[in-house]
Amino acid sequence: MPPRHILIVNARNVTQPVFVIGAPHSGAEHVGRALKISPGFHVTIGQQAVLQAVYGFARRPSLHSGRGEAAAAVMRDAFAQGWQVGPASCLECAPQCRSAAGLRQEEVGPCAELRGLSRYGDATPDLTYCAEALVAAFPDAMIIQVVRDGRDTVAAMLRDQVAMSWFRPSVVNIETEFPNPFYGVEYESDRLDFPALSSAGKCALRWRGAIRIAARLRRALPEDQLKTLRYEDMARDPGAAAAALSGFTGSTVAAPVTRVNRGKPEQNEWRRTLSYNQLADVEKVAGEELRRLGYK
Repeated sequence: MPPRHILIVNARNVTQPVFVIGAPHSGAEHVGRALKISPGFHVTIGQQAVLQAVYGFARRPSLHSGRGEAAAAVMRDAFAQGWQVGPASCLECAPQCRSAAGLRQEEVGPCAELRGLSRYGDATPDLTYCAEALVAAFPDAMIIQVVRDGRDTVAAMLRDQVAMSWFRPSVVNIETEFPNPFYGVEYESDRLDFPALSSAGKCALRWRGAIRIAARLRRALPEDQLKTLRYEDMARDPGAAAAALSGFTGSTVAAPVTRVNRGKPEQNEWRRTLSYNQLADVEKVAGEELRRLGYK
């Protein structure tokens, strides 16, 4: 059995925290928003302390390798800080976290009430790329991983300035950190091919890396600790997704809301936005994973 650690936040013992992971634009944030408004949950999205730890370990996996307990302590401390609830605790929250709670940017006050609070969670972007450190920090964590058609995630990433900023030459660190799950670079051939890849190919590589992390988690964690949701199923039937999430967490969870639910179709967006060459680049990098997941 992995070691158990007592973490007290807001005078409550943190047990079975719920983390939502997935490739960029996979729909993980939609699940995080649903958990955030569900009774008894305090779910954060992009807290500054958490972001620093997440990108520290995601972009520099060598920080975790061989430093299991020290890295785990850093992760626990980051979440303990991010989960604090107080009069000024949400003033510096990320806009998406405040928005998920229904708060206007100018509002003052916490997004969660201590009364009735029993569960903690997080849906910070790119959390999936430090999953190993996350599970080491919280051995009893419950992981919800969201899987989406890689072509749609690539189409969304290409329009996201923040996502694309990670590919700037001054930011990419695959030469100093190898292998590098954050960029999906696992083998020497990946590292050599990376500079010549198109933007679509690099986005597909990040999606492929997240999918492979998800597969490793599936093999490593028992069923009662890991739940996989398909974005397409969640968009088609949010009520069924809510029921699945409620059954998995043991708490009542609200239905995830996606743009599809509001009459703005988001599925198969790649058909309208990706060029033939971009699709060819995605197929070259991630075709095997797309087919394995049933995305023809």
